[in-house]
Amino acid sequence: MPVDSFRPQSWNAIDDIIIVGGGLAGLFCALKLAPRPVTILAAAPIGQGASSAWAQGGIAAAMSPGDTFEKHVADTLEAGAGIVDEKMTRFMVSEGPSRIHDLLDYGVPFDRDLEGHLLLSREAAHSERRIVRVRGDMAGKAIMEALIAAVRKTPSIRVLEGYVVEELVREGRFVSGVIARPDSGQSKNRVHFPARAVVLCSGGIGHLYAVTTNPWEACGQGVGMAARAGAIIADPEFVQFHPTAIDIGRDPAPLATEALRGDGAQLVNSAGHRFMLDIHPDGELAPRDVVSRGVFAEVQAGRGAFLDCTKAIGKHFPEMFPTVYASCKAAGIDPVARPIPVVPAVHYHMGGVLTDAEGRTSVDGLWAAGEVTSTGVHGANRLASNSLLEAVVFAARIAENIKGMLPEPKLGDWGKKAGESDDLVTVEDSPALKTLRKLMSAQVGVIRDRDGLRAAIRAIAALERDNSRMRFHNIVTTAKLIAVGAYLREESRGGHFRSDFPEQRKEWQHRTYMTLAQADEVVAELMETAAA
Repeated sequence: MPVDSFRPQSWNAIDDIIIVGGGLAGLFCALKLAPRPVTILAAAPIGQGASSAWAQGGIAAAMSPGDTFEKHVADTLEAGAGIVDEKMTRFMVSEGPSRIHDLLDYGVPFDRDLEGHLLLSREAAHSERRIVRVRGDMAGKAIMEALIAAVRKTPSIRVLEGYVVEELVREGRFVSGVIARPDSGQSKNRVHFPARAVVLCSGGIGHLYAVTTNPWEACGQGVGMAARAGAIIADPEFVQFHPTAIDIGRDPAPLATEALRGDGAQLVNSAGHRFMLDIHPDGELAPRDVVSRGVFAEVQAGRGAFLDCTKAIGKHFPEMFPTVYASCKAAGIDPVARPIPVVPAVHYHMGGVLTDAEGRTSVDGLWAAGEVTSTGVHGANRLASNSLLEAVVFAARIAENIKGMLPEPKLGDWGKKAGESDDLVTVEDSPALKTLRKLMSAQVGVIRDRDGLRAAIRAIAALERDNSRMRFHNIVTTAKLIAVGAYLREESRGGHFRSDFPEQRKEWQHRTYMTLAQADEVVAELMETAAA
């Protein structure tokens, strides 16, 4: 069983604020709530199973002498393909430097020059050098290590590791707690944790797809739980594929960071042709969706795609990008001497649980931060390195909002048993999840069309009908929302590309808002059509 290492063992009450998830957003929110008592429920030891720890590029913040908030906002709006929420983006960008300084105070060793100034790099679709990094490609790991150390030193934060949250408890219009499975999901017993405030920081959806850069824990459970509790889901169809996952057959696929292309690496096919110049004037630094489709086309055509770092980076590779270098060497590839085989992989979900500027969802008592949300700042296509910025900015805003709405903490009874269930969590994908992942990649992936999406939605409905396990229902619910959103949006925009509607359409220049009930109406209609 998890050990509570932060309180006396006689402690027998639960805090009234529960944070679901031990990634960047969850830890930062807990630190910002201090000294308010808070409990974090984490499926794995904090920092493990979180995409934040794997982030290589860094955090975007307008902090250089030549940069401005207006430039950062403009770049974000441009990348988001016309549906970015500008007001939310201005909140995020303007608060970015303050959150960078918070992270410095927590001990994050961001790269500096000899005079002590932060070193800033540039990534795709940024007009300025504004990416704050750690040793080139180790920002996520370093940030998480610093925050974990800070959390462990903060007596007001209790971390319960190995609790897999499976259900949000709702009483009337309020979320009043969660139900979790202990022992890393291996216990048959489930435990109910009451709460006055639940902050959902459960991560993304990458593991819904066959090829992803995300850990297996990022399987969309949080979106599914929130939708099943009645929350509005926004922009579920917008899935970002990273164009340069290292193609060595690993699951998850290791990532060749965007910063490699920012430092001059080129994309070539097996003939050595630099194909991105045929597609976009910015070549390798075009928006991620454009580069992903370019790489996908070369792979589908049998020409393969490779990231050539031999000239621009060469012998400096091990020092500049140690994480990528280690992944390549482990696969028998020397990136100093030969190009790296790459393939698009699901990397980030722009959609998720709809939140306002204070991180509140459409269900009272439920806040959310990080990749599980859709704040609107990413639009149809996230600007590189804005995700970690979004996580810390809105996690801090949630903390301030909760402290204002619930000024006095209250302690409730310790979690009580919530019945037994044989739906144990396993690292190995179940047969149903394997089927779902292949289906999502084939029909709801880089390129989509009407017939494929219809087939996907019907297959998802069949998987949902034939599998009653709670965890899988959360996962398949998220898949259903993504597929329905993609089916309804009859255009191409950002991370959503329809081969049957390849152009942007003015009438679709708006965000998607959807409840689970509305998605189910579309599913029912398609099932009736198939039966007719």
